Amino acid sequence: MLVLETALERILAAIPPPEAEQVLVKNAHRRILAADIVAASDLPAFDNSSMDGYAVRSADLTGAGPESPVALHLAGAVAAGGVFAGAVQRGQCVRVFTGSPMPPGADVVVMQEETRLAADNRERVVFGTAAEPGEHVRRRGEDIRAGARVLAAGQEVGAGTLSVLAALNFRFVSVARRPRVALLATGSELREAGEVLAPGQVFESNRVTLAALLVEAGAVVRVWPLVPDVRDATRAALEQAFSDCDLVVTSGGVSVGEFDFVKAAFEDMGGRLEFWKVAMKPGKPFVLGRWREKCLFGLPGNPASALVTSLLLVRPAVRRWQGARVLGLPVYPGLLAEAVANRGDRRHFMRVRLDEAGRVCSAGAQASHSLGALVTANALLDVPPDTVWPPGTPVRVLRWCI
Repeated sequence: MLVLETALERILAAIPPPEAEQVLVKNAHRRILAADIVAASDLPAFDNSSMDGYAVRSADLTGAGPESPVALHLAGAVAAGGVFAGAVQRGQCVRVFTGSPMPPGADVVVMQEETRLAADNRERVVFGTAAEPGEHVRRRGEDIRAGARVLAAGQEVGAGTLSVLAALNFRFVSVARRPRVALLATGSELREAGEVLAPGQVFESNRVTLAALLVEAGAVVRVWPLVPDVRDATRAALEQAFSDCDLVVTSGGVSVGEFDFVKAAFEDMGGRLEFWKVAMKPGKPFVLGRWREKCLFGLPGNPASALVTSLLLVRPAVRRWQGARVLGLPVYPGLLAEAVANRGDRRHFMRVRLDEAGRVCSAGAQASHSLGALVTANALLDVPPDTVWPPGTPVRVLRWCI
């Protein structure tokens, strides 16, 4: 039985290097960059005004103040997207707006609130304050310099990243191809939602949960029909899944019962089992298999076990497939709001709730089959074996849900 870190190390070692593809920037949200992004131009591309006002020569306002205002001739105006013809001369000013290119000769912008038009001459502007050179001016390249590495390969493209890419005139961007993941659930007792249950049957719930988690990790998910506990049927489903997809994730059928056929059916089709069982709770009966260059992730059928193993073992693999720099869940600090105990011999990843004040409490029943706790859980708490933590203990939780 492997410790979690060893199991994860072996999983990541089995993942092939990412494949790059070009996509439109507008379609790149949440994708992983396959190459560094280097700015081809400065941002801003020219000196411009940061507000509405007047572009002037700071030297012309030396000594200006409420009791000693200075009047300058209004030589013209330049809107955002326009260009002032000529240059600002001594004793002149130019009307500018937010984003207007700075007229040549001017070195400062004075806010319009600090000015007024002369009562007897609408072409003269009165300034009641002095100004320092560069005030209210956005300098060319002050945000991003041409030739600078703006983003690194392996970073995820967020909404802010899209803004930067568009401002730098990127229409296409190189990203890693997303893995195609087949999702199967096995069990003769399982039925689809909306069907009529016979005695002993239950509605299948793992695929919808796992599909959501896999999509969040960046996978393109294909959900397979339910697979009965029949060895030949299980093999046929696996063969079809592997022929169509890059990775295969199964739920159920990986324990030691007489009707757990995933491991045997996988070996029947020529697959090789890399390991089975991880020293964690829930999720001990987890399988990593290899078929040619593709991987099988055999998850337990109990809902909490399937969720935890997906988050801790499958999610990093999907992220690694895309070359992501960050593979694991984000870690948040918190304080226990109640006592926590793990009296077993395996690490227990408890489903907990981290609230806005940083308090951590159990989300409910911790049995591997329990679904109720998943309603309020938003994090996992890694509790070592034979451990009791009193209320107020500082902890770090793995956040998986907002």
